Formats: sequence, structure tokens, C-alpha cells
Amino acid sequence: MKPHHHLDSSTLIGYSAGSLPHAFRAVVSAHLSICEYCRAQMMDADRIGGQLISQQEGAILPSGARNMMLKRLAESPTASSAHHQVAPRVHDPDQLPEPLWPYFGQTYGGLRWRTIGPGVHHIRSRVVCDGHLMLLRIAPGRSVPMHSHGGNELTMILQGAYDDSLGHFAPGDVADLDCDVEHQPVTSPGVPCVCVAATDLPLRFSGWLARTLQPFFKM
Repeated sequence: MKPHHHLDSSTLIGYSAGSLPHAFRAVVSAHLSICEYCRAQMMDADRIGGQLISQQEGAILPSGARNMMLKRLAESPTASSAHHQVAPRVHDPDQLPEPLWPYFGQTYGGLRWRTIGPGVHHIRSRVVCDGHLMLLRIAPGRSVPMHSHGGNELTMILQGAYDDSLGHFAPGDVADLDCDVEHQPVTSPGVPCVCVAATDLPLRFSGWLARTLQPFFKM
């Protein structure tokens, strides 16, 4: 699995600084667990953050940001050569990325989906966190209603794929979107598209039917 769509640099810096909402941190962690490119970018963000901390000793930082940054630096692959000696795990196709286990469980087979529309199912995070975190499963060949975002959306593809105006998104890819993006994902033929998504504000649907049903779906 080699992703072609990656995290925005501002998202990585926010993650490194500990300023992202909990829901977004979960998706970032899942992507970092499989994306070598973004892990390298994360190391750069950690180094920059460490330099900023050393230059601002005594400065007032956002609550918890300093401790989160120091924790991130301690966990960085550059912090200890032991990180390079860990043998890679054999991938189990039934397992979700490990960072998602606290929120949804370990396996796809253990998921209990809730239908929210024809061919569309979701599961909300079992952990209450700031921001909205959910799994979505959309049947092959389905078109999601055209929508933009009241705030930010971070989506990682876990299985299947979809296409929209931004390109083709396959397993491991992330769509790191803000309120300026309007799109209409269409899932690829073959298998359902399963993704994990974090939002900080409700979506803005263009069609009247989707807007009418939105309060029931809580999306």
C-alpha cells in the first residue's frame, strides 16, 4: 500500500504541535502508520517544533501544546535507533489500522454498520472526542451528493476507492480538505469503499434532499 495523496503540511504541523482536534489526530495517526512519505515529513515537523520550543523557553504556549510536542519528539523515529530495529508486522487484511482500534475495534469483520441511505452505512466512534469521527462504507458505483465543508474534513481510504474532481483515491490515500473545496465522490466498481473521516463542522450539501435528511444522519 503506497499512498499517492498525502497530508497537508499544515495538518502535520498541527499534529506535531498537539493542536488538532482529537478526531483529526486519529485519522492522521492511521495514515502515518502506513505512509513512509508522511512519516518523513512528520519528522521534519517535529524537528521544527523542537527548535521553536528551545527558542521560546518561558513563552506562554497553548494548553498542553508544549507537553504534546515533547511527547511527539520522544516518539519520533530519530529519538532512538530501536525504532529502526522493529520487524515489520505481517498485514492481516481483516484488521483496521492499529491507531483506529480504540475508536472502532480491531477487525472489519467485527464492525456493526448502520444504514443511513441506499448503499451507504456508517459507524460513529465509540470514543467521545472533539470533532466528529466515523467510518463510512459506500457501495460500488455510488455517487455521494455534491457537498462542501463547513470547516475541515480529513478522510482516509481503507478499502475500495473513489474518484472526484481532485483525482483517484485508493487505500491509504487521504483527502485533506477545507471549506473551499466542493466535490462529489463516486465510488469505484467492484468492492465497497470504506473510509474513516473526521470533520469539525457539518457538511454543506448542494441538493435539497440531502439537506433535508442531513439532521437525521448527523453529518
